[in-house]
Amino acid sequence: MPAEYLVISASLRPASLSRLLGQFLAKELDGDHIDLREFPLPMCDGDVAYDDPNVEKLRGRIEAARVVLLAVPIYNYDANAAVKNLVELTGGAWEDKIVGFACAAGGQSSYMSMIGLANSLMLDFRCIILPRFVYATGADFDDGKITSPEIKKRLEQLAGSARRLRSDK
Repeated sequence: MPAEYLVISASLRPASLSRLLGQFLAKELDGDHIDLREFPLPMCDGDVAYDDPNVEKLRGRIEAARVVLLAVPIYNYDANAAVKNLVELTGGAWEDKIVGFACAAGGQSSYMSMIGLANSLMLDFRCIILPRFVYATGADFDDGKITSPEIKKRLEQLAGSARRLRSDK
């Protein structure tokens, strides 16, 4: 049976901090976890890229979930290109999903960086965007672990928001 909750770790970097956020959320929600490193994707070309086997697999898993939480690194004041490419390739699979975000960034200045992706998901695919999201920086991690009690608390709150909204549907 497909998981109600799907967490997608969008970083392609081996030592990803956002992946740690995603793993925490997947465990907290007892949900499915996708690591995009395990699904190499073509660049969206508006043509044959949609038929790629990995695109089809990911499309199916996104379609099967009710809630999708994205664990995303922030590069240049925006979500990374891998997650934007994923959304472009899987398009309609996002229809009417509940979507939340957990972000890892180098500093505090990119706090509003998810607005563009959130707007796209909301307007293009009528997703319900969880207003609570997690924004962590390198100071919240040490030795491959989340060390900030505040970030752990916020991740738990994000998972709780996803559960509450899901139960209302």
